[in-house]
Amino acid sequence: MPELVLIVIRSIAAFLTLFLMTRIMGKKQISQLTFFDYCVGITIGSIAATMSVDQNVKALNGLVSLLIWGIFPVVLAYIGMKSFFFSNLTDGKATILIHQGKVLEKNMKKNLMNINELVLLLREKGVFNISDVEMAVLETNGELSVMLKTEQQPINPKNLGIPVEQEHGPTIVIMDGKILKKSLKDLGYSIEWLKGEVQKQGAKDISDVFLAQIDSKGIMYVDLYDENIKQSVAEERPLIGATLKKIQADLETYALETEDPKAKKMYSEQAKDLQKMLDKVLPYLK
Repeated sequence: MPELVLIVIRSIAAFLTLFLMTRIMGKKQISQLTFFDYCVGITIGSIAATMSVDQNVKALNGLVSLLIWGIFPVVLAYIGMKSFFFSNLTDGKATILIHQGKVLEKNMKKNLMNINELVLLLREKGVFNISDVEMAVLETNGELSVMLKTEQQPINPKNLGIPVEQEHGPTIVIMDGKILKKSLKDLGYSIEWLKGEVQKQGAKDISDVFLAQIDSKGIMYVDLYDENIKQSVAEERPLIGATLKKIQADLETYALETEDPKAKKMYSEQAKDLQKMLDKVLPYLK
């Protein structure tokens, strides 16, 4: 078999095996990289590279080695989940470096860290005065966690006893000219309401919208394919029609949500009456 073809085959096998290993090992390899995880990652990458181009290494031996280096850390992680002692043995323990504004020199020596490195890590957290720190902890992944003293912590509504409205993350309801019906339903809005709001932004139809997003206060952000359309102001008559459609859709929603038979009947009748009116006037509002 030609050498080039052999390298291609071995590289594909190494790539697929490495991809499988990353899926098995999970996101911890990149999100919480300890020194042990760092060494494992480098070793696996080195084995995969060697297996791809070094024909002195048998492909089967390389695959077995990759599997061992990939599966063994997963086994250790599962054991660590069951045993706190074993977890400390493999990943180490977090170390307190500052307590009540005082540097613990002994703990710094254990981690082979000097004061310049500590000050650097504090500055990365936006802390320039060590006396402002209540506690600083060196995590097992090398990150420094800092807790400021109470008087140095930022003021927030909770500290002041001010009630605030709970918010949720913005939700995308239109993407690439298509309505995300599940997202819209989860927010409690109807398609007719969405069309009306989109028309208020200057779009003639949903297909004109590249992206639409609704925040927790019901404010909609709309990005259109044609930016020139976005600059124009929607005509008054289509806006009236869109508003009437929204009201009709809201009445139908109220009829479905209420448990009061009288209110349900009232909302349903009003929705039907408004729909009859819309059928007559919409042709004149285009």
